[in-house]
Amino acid sequence: MAQSTNNPITRRRFIQSTAAAAGAIAAGIPGAGHGAEVSGPPKTRSYNPNMEYRQLGKTGIMVSAVALGGHWKKLPHAFGTEEFKKNRSDVIGACIDHGINYVDACSSKEVLAYTEALRGRRDKMYLGYSFYEHEMRNKDYQTSEKLLEGFDDLMSRARLEYVDLWRITCYWKPATDHTAAHEEAIVTALEKARQAGKVRFTGISTHKHDWGIHMMNTYPEHIQVIVVPYTAGSKKAHARVDVAPDKKSWEAVPDGMADYDESMVSVIEAVKKHNVGWLGIKPFASGSLFKSRGAINPKTKDVDDQRARMTIRYVLCNEALTAPIPGLISVDQVKNVALAVTERRKFDTAEERAFEEAVDEMWANLLKNYLWLRQQWQWV
Repeated sequence: MAQSTNNPITRRRFIQSTAAAAGAIAAGIPGAGHGAEVSGPPKTRSYNPNMEYRQLGKTGIMVSAVALGGHWKKLPHAFGTEEFKKNRSDVIGACIDHGINYVDACSSKEVLAYTEALRGRRDKMYLGYSFYEHEMRNKDYQTSEKLLEGFDDLMSRARLEYVDLWRITCYWKPATDHTAAHEEAIVTALEKARQAGKVRFTGISTHKHDWGIHMMNTYPEHIQVIVVPYTAGSKKAHARVDVAPDKKSWEAVPDGMADYDESMVSVIEAVKKHNVGWLGIKPFASGSLFKSRGAINPKTKDVDDQRARMTIRYVLCNEALTAPIPGLISVDQVKNVALAVTERRKFDTAEERAFEEAVDEMWANLLKNYLWLRQQWQWV
């Protein structure tokens, strides 16, 4: 049947493509695509000549090559205290000063904390949003109506008129599955929020390789950004990543297998194919990379800072990744990751040995509730 301008799918695609094109023009880039060349300084928020900027997929906006994750684990201040508020405000200020222009908040507390820290300087950073407690991992919020209800509730409490990215948090265990009805709920909620002017760009957060690839293949207009782990120990799979026989982990499948299916590729190749922005969580494996396990410890600061910088250099070698989003709990940590962006990417022999040792320790130090980081995201 021929499509008309009143067809909702046609209109949706028109609006989406128009928004992407407008974003590309606003960002000062000649066209969409990973690795698009930029003439002169990119038009972006909080530009700093010492920071690298990468295009966030088909959104067209340019974000800093290292961003700020929402978590503040090991911060020695309770949420909501004046000390906590000052810390988050100081960290946001340091990010802006160093050209870090994206912050990703994925829970109610994170959204409330960072919107307060950005008050009066909202135009300095792009804000990624998720209210995971009232999204797809909660069985009571798996319809578009309930997703939008939770979205509007937290937006009101945070006094937000809009967010740059709404990336709905989804299932993560290999044995769990989202239904077709779930998928429709996700894209419907994202589209309605975008049409209402409350959301500029849309996407998902998931740890399920196969489903994430499926969503990018099936809903390219809506999955503009994907948020998934990419750690110091992550590596590109040969051809694809499949659910392992234990149903608890993933395994890399090499080229040439009898059951090889072109629709199942690595996450890296899927992101590149669909020009999807990729924000990498858990680069430091929830602090397991560090001698201090992520706490502020002057005795281990030098080696921990070195490991953090090496990790940023390593993950930025993944050309499909837009930016890692580590949780940073001090101004010094912000300065350290910003410094890493200015350093050469390729390791020398001594650095390779030091990095391999750090990754081995990282895997060994994973707490039981974070074993999934290796089980699911060593191969990508």
